[in-house]
Amino acid sequence: MEATRIHIPSELFAPAESSHFEGTFSVPVMKAGPDLYDFEGPLAWQVDVTNTGDALLVTGTVEGEAKTSCARCVDEFSFSVTGEIEGYFLIDSEKEAPEDMDDDEFDVLPEDNVIDLEPLIRAALLLEFPLVPLCDDDCKGLCPTCGANLNEGPCACEPAAEADDDAPPNPFAVLKDFPFDQN
Repeated sequence: MEATRIHIPSELFAPAESSHFEGTFSVPVMKAGPDLYDFEGPLAWQVDVTNTGDALLVTGTVEGEAKTSCARCVDEFSFSVTGEIEGYFLIDSEKEAPEDMDDDEFDVLPEDNVIDLEPLIRAALLLEFPLVPLCDDDCKGLCPTCGANLNEGPCACEPAAEADDDAPPNPFAVLKDFPFDQN
């Protein structure tokens, strides 16, 4: 795993100073809700660290290619992801946080002057993952009767009889002929 820890150089402790850092980060798999995301290769990250007087502001981006399964057809697909990295680290732990910030919106710079970007990178990625991952907005999903991928063409099932339009589809219809063993 590549380094995501950056040592803050002494020149950054002067107000209005800024430094640029970049690197790569390998993530084996990330979980977001019920979905798992793999990555084609290492993610590229870049951040600028700026001294605002009382704190160090970390801003930047993380980019890569993510893979997951479609929520409708369960086929694996890839998509580009670019997340916005942001962190706020108080320089002096004795000073109070800005009044307009909650306790979970900032950290205190560790005594060793090293900032670990991994939590910021993971948070940036989680915000970019779709709530419902779809291979395509027009994905047709799976046939509820036979389980065939409808994106590959129509299945051999008979069209459903025109039932009550207000009745929801039965997601368990595919199990109607399943041989459940009774022990």
